[in-house]
Amino acid sequence: MKHKMIKIITKTGYFLTFTSLFIINTFANEQEPINKKLIPAFVANYTVLHKADPVGTATRELSYQANGKIKYQYKTQVEWFIFSQTRSETSILTIENNQVIPQHYHYTREGTGKDKHAEWRYNAKENMAEDLIKNKKSTVNFSHNLQDKLSYHLQNRLDLIKDATKSDYIYSVISTSGSIKDYAYQYDGEEELRLPYGLVKTIRFKREIKAKKRITYAWFAPKLNYLLVKLYQVKDGSEQFEAQLSSLIIKDSD
Repeated sequence: MKHKMIKIITKTGYFLTFTSLFIINTFANEQEPINKKLIPAFVANYTVLHKADPVGTATRELSYQANGKIKYQYKTQVEWFIFSQTRSETSILTIENNQVIPQHYHYTREGTGKDKHAEWRYNAKENMAEDLIKNKKSTVNFSHNLQDKLSYHLQNRLDLIKDATKSDYIYSVISTSGSIKDYAYQYDGEEELRLPYGLVKTIRFKREIKAKKRITYAWFAPKLNYLLVKLYQVKDGSEQFEAQLSSLIIKDSD
């Protein structure tokens, strides 16, 4: 019989309750699939800031389904003066040989501005992508580990767990319109951060889109299996938003 165990990760002063013992236990069971061994189910909560002021929350969550598939979600809720918006992304996927294979993607944006909805279904074996809202199918090439706009985050985390020494990581990503672009993240140094979660040592990467004058910085914590702990975006020299890890819940099973 399997029993679920929930571990809430917090900090008291300088001491992390996420100890090396947990990391050892995570890697100990060699009979488990590689994806569960490296990334247990989790819920990560973030504080969203604009120019150092809290303006909302974000949640990143991964769960393993009874049918063997994985559900990966990201949701933000922001309220700032007259601006109010909720965004959510869900990717249903599988992982084989350390490669994320997206199967179903859903995106919604509601609130201030124009609402937007997108839903896609993918079949990597048949190189097929289907826009479920427009009822339109197209042929795409999955041979280079093509990702949806959320699943590549998980692929990036798996790649960092496997080898975090590369100078850059590049992912082919299919957008909500069906176009395919390469997302490149470049190593940008190491940094110790003091977050609402606590003090964390990180490695930092950046993604620059020169045409849009936009730079996104992402910080990952090696001791948290390279979980994203901070995100910061600048456009045309002006801060867009910042997200900082506030709490982390690890859900594991024996």
